[in-house]
Amino acid sequence: MPLAGLLPRIRTRLPALCAISTLFLLFAGQLAGALLPDVPLLVASGAAGLALDAGLLHRRPALLSALSRIRLDVTVRQLLRDMLLMVALLRIDGIDPEREMPPLLAASSAFYVLHFACQAVSLLVRRTRTLPVVTRNIDVRALNPSVAPPRVLARRAGHRLLAFSVPATAGLLVTACTAQAEWGFVGLAASLTLIGMGVVRLATWLLPENRPAGDAQVMEWLDDWLAEYRPTVAMYFSGGASSAYQANMWLSTLSGLERPLIVLRERFMVQKIDATDVPVLCFPKVATLFALENSTLKAMLHPANSGKTSQVLRIPAIKHAFVNHGESDKLSSCNPYAKAYDEVWVAGPAARERYALADVGVEDGDVVEVGRPQLAAIRPHSGPPSGPYTTVLYAPTWEGWDGNPGNTSVVLAGEDIVRRLLADPRVRLLYKPHPMTGSVDPRAGAADARVRALIRAANAKRSGTRPGPQAEAELLRRTVELDRLTSTAFRGAADELERMMLQGTPDGDRESRIVRATAAWETAYWASYPEWEHLIVTGPRPALYACFNAADLLISDVSSVVSDWLSSEKPYAVANTSGLSEDDFRAAFPTVSAGAVLTPDAAGVPELLESVRDPRRDRYAADRAELKERLLGPADPPSPERFASAVRELCAKSDDRRTRVNARPAIPAPRTAGDGTPARRGTALDA
Repeated sequence: MPLAGLLPRIRTRLPALCAISTLFLLFAGQLAGALLPDVPLLVASGAAGLALDAGLLHRRPALLSALSRIRLDVTVRQLLRDMLLMVALLRIDGIDPEREMPPLLAASSAFYVLHFACQAVSLLVRRTRTLPVVTRNIDVRALNPSVAPPRVLARRAGHRLLAFSVPATAGLLVTACTAQAEWGFVGLAASLTLIGMGVVRLATWLLPENRPAGDAQVMEWLDDWLAEYRPTVAMYFSGGASSAYQANMWLSTLSGLERPLIVLRERFMVQKIDATDVPVLCFPKVATLFALENSTLKAMLHPANSGKTSQVLRIPAIKHAFVNHGESDKLSSCNPYAKAYDEVWVAGPAARERYALADVGVEDGDVVEVGRPQLAAIRPHSGPPSGPYTTVLYAPTWEGWDGNPGNTSVVLAGEDIVRRLLADPRVRLLYKPHPMTGSVDPRAGAADARVRALIRAANAKRSGTRPGPQAEAELLRRTVELDRLTSTAFRGAADELERMMLQGTPDGDRESRIVRATAAWETAYWASYPEWEHLIVTGPRPALYACFNAADLLISDVSSVVSDWLSSEKPYAVANTSGLSEDDFRAAFPTVSAGAVLTPDAAGVPELLESVRDPRRDRYAADRAELKERLLGPADPPSPERFASAVRELCAKSDDRRTRVNARPAIPAPRTAGDGTPARRGTALDA
C-alpha cells in the first residue's frame, strides 16, 4: 500500500493501539507488583488500570472493541485485576492467609455472583420491555408502558461492574498498603451493598404491575387500533440509518392523504423519521407484519427498494406503488425490481420513456405520471441576480455502489469546479454534498475534505460587513423554537418503550407549526451570514430545496437533484466525469439537454457564470421550460392533485379486488375418510 494511503490508517488506529498498549503495561506492572511483591507498583498499576479502563469505557468505548473480540472484555479485565490483588495479599507480610484471606475471597466471589445475577435480571427486563411492534404518534397507554430503568443497571454491564467495584478495589489496595484486612472488608461490603441494591431495584420492573403487555396482548391491541383508526394508505420503508432522508422527503405529501400510516421494519428507524403527525408502526419481524393483512389498508407507497420489501408484497389485499425517492437518468432509476409492484409512479413522460427503453419488465400500463408533489416549495426563476453576488449551489451526488467514476464529480472534478468558482470575486458558493459522500469510496471522502478546505481558505481572504448580534440572536431563537417542535431527543436512559409512551398521540396542528417555524428559521439562517460569505451546508438544515431558493445557478451530477431543480427553470450545469464526449453524454442522459456540460477541468465555468448574469447569453431558457414539463409533467393540474388522484385510483383497485375475492364461492373443506384422515382420490368418496 502506498505510504500516502497508509498514514491515514495509522493515524486512525493509533489511539486504539496506545490505549490497549497502556492497559497491557498496567496489567504487567500489577503482575510484577503482586509477585515481587512491590506494594507501590501494585497500588499504582491497579488504580491506574481501573481508572483508565473506566475512562475509556465511558468516553471511547470503541477503542476497547478489539479486546472484546479476543475475549478480554471488561469483566475478564476486572476479574484479572482482582485476582492479582488477591495474589499480592497472599504474599504481603502482616496478612494471615488462613484466617483473613478466605473471607476476602468469599466476599469478592459473592460480588461477582451478584454482578451476574444483575446481568440476568437486566436481560429479563429488557426482554419484557421489547415489544413485537414499535409505535410513534399512537396512544399506547393500554400496553402499560413505564419509564425505563437506570441505564447503568439495565444496559451497561461493563459500566456497572467497574463503578460498583471501585469501593472493593480501593479497600483491597488500602489493605495492601497497611496490611490491615479490615479495609478490604469495608470496601467489599460497600460494593456488595451497591450491587445488591441494584439487583433489587432492577427486579422491581419485573413485578406484575410494572410489566408491559405481553406479545399476544400487544398484537390484540394492534388489531383493535387498526380497526379503530382504519388506515387507507401507508408508506413502507426499510433501510440503513443514512437512508432515512428517502422516506422523510415524502412526509409532507403523505400527511395530506386520508388516514395515512408509516410502516417501518427497523427499530432504529422510528427515531430517524422527521417530526410528523402521521402514525408510525414498526414491524421488526415478518410474522408481525402480517397483522396488516386483515386491516383496512388499501394502498402502500414505496420510496425505496430493500430486501425486506418482498415480504410486504406478499399481502395480496394491499396494492403497492413504487414512488421512488428521486428520479434521474442513472440506471438505478430503472431498477428491474420495480416490476414487482402493482404500479410505478413517476414524475413525467421522460421517466415513462426511460422504463420503456430500459426494458426491465415494467409494463407501460403500470406506469402512472404523478409529478413531484414535494417540489411545491421551490420558487420559480425570477431573472438574473439582482445583487452584487451570483449565488452558485454546488450539490454533487455520492459515489454510489457500482464504482462508476461518473456517478459523482467530487473525485475527478470537484476541486477544479470549486477553484474556478472561487476565482470569481462576484460568486458566492453554497457547497452541499450528498450525506453519503465517502461512505463507499474513501477517495470521495478525501476529495470532499479538500473542497471544504478550499472554501474555508477563500472565506479567510474575504472581508466585509457582517450581520450584527441581532441576526445571530434571531437565528438562535428560531433554532430553539424549531428544535422544540421537531426534537425527538430523550433522556439518556430512555428505552424503546419509554419513547413509545412519550411519543403518543401528537399535539394538534404540530405539522403546520413546524412549516411556519422552518420558514422563519430559514429566513433567519440566511440573514445571519453576510452575502459575500461562502457556505458549507451539511446536515438536514437548511434543506436542499431551501438552498435551491437561495441560489441562482446549480452545478451538480446526473442525479435527481437536477430534475428537482428544473421545477424552478433556473440555469444549471452538469459535470461530465463519465469519460464520454459531450454529445454522447447528452444523448445518454436527457436531463442534461437543457443545461451546460462541464468537463473535469471546469474550463467552462466563466462562460457559465456570464450566461447566468446576462439572459441574452442564456441559450437554454426555452429548453429548460420544455424539459421541465417532460421530466415533471404538466403544471395543471398541480402535482399534489395528480398524486392524490393516483392514490384514490389505487385504493379503488384494491376495493375492486376485495369485492371479487369476497364474491368467489368458499373453498370447501377437504374431504376425509371415515377415520378422519384425508381421503385419497379413487376411493368411495370420489364415486
